[in-house]
Amino acid sequence: MRLRHIEVFQAIRQTGSISAAAQLLHVSQPAVSKVLQHAELQLGFPLFLRVRGKLQPTPEALLLEREVEKVSESVQGVQRLAESLRRTPGHRLRIGSTPALALSLLPPVIGEWTRRYPETRCELASAHSRELVQSLLMRELDVALTLKLPDHPGLKAQPLAHGVLVALAPKGYWGDEYEGEPLALAHLADAPLIGLSSADPLFARLDSYLKTIEPPPRISIAVQTYSLARAMVESGAGLAVIDPFTALGASRASTVIRPLSPALPITLYALTRADEAPVHQLEGLLELFAERANEQLRRIERADATRGGD
Repeated sequence: MRLRHIEVFQAIRQTGSISAAAQLLHVSQPAVSKVLQHAELQLGFPLFLRVRGKLQPTPEALLLEREVEKVSESVQGVQRLAESLRRTPGHRLRIGSTPALALSLLPPVIGEWTRRYPETRCELASAHSRELVQSLLMRELDVALTLKLPDHPGLKAQPLAHGVLVALAPKGYWGDEYEGEPLALAHLADAPLIGLSSADPLFARLDSYLKTIEPPPRISIAVQTYSLARAMVESGAGLAVIDPFTALGASRASTVIRPLSPALPITLYALTRADEAPVHQLEGLLELFAERANEQLRRIERADATRGGD
């Protein structure tokens, strides 16, 4: 099937008639009929049968449809890439981040950046790490912030900050006197823990970390984002092991943060394309991200140091 065959096939599937497909494609009805006939002639079997005035796909067409959708998605990807290449960068920065960082780190940094450089336009996006990688490769983003180191030769990762995962618990769960003090792993035994989805980039590391605990934590709720885990803790549903940036955004009136011991380190990365020079002003923006990220992480370190000095 040619691309024009696929386009007509999908239009008929969407509308159920040749006349409606012609309107959708902004062509004449005979043109659609001719393309459909040509496609069926090449394939050697009919794609549609008329049933009660509407065109219904044949069994062969339904089997073809799965592969047709893949081709259509690839074509759309080419179109998006072409559009990105056609754009003039100017003073625009397209920044993506994981949901956790989008809520905790992105707003203060971008707010400060746009005050410094009001002529710069920023486009912000939030997605999971796998989607951020694809957007970078398709040139839909200039930089992406993530806690996962990507394994792709087309990307380079610049570490911006290093921290550790923390336990977030409802206020009073351990007693207020323990706030900021490192939490021994054994203290998570049989705890009501908010679990992470297996799609989370840190799931495998955290899962192996927790397997050493006896009895294991009780996980009855699993979430896909750290921000949702934080909200569940704030509601009193249980404890969560999450990144420090998200934890610091939790209500201090209703939650307590404690770094884990032994520590489970994490790194904040800025991802860019390996084969391109950075866009205008990106280096300065990444320096600001690193500065603000480390400031946030020091808030947890200071709380730990204060407890240690008591």
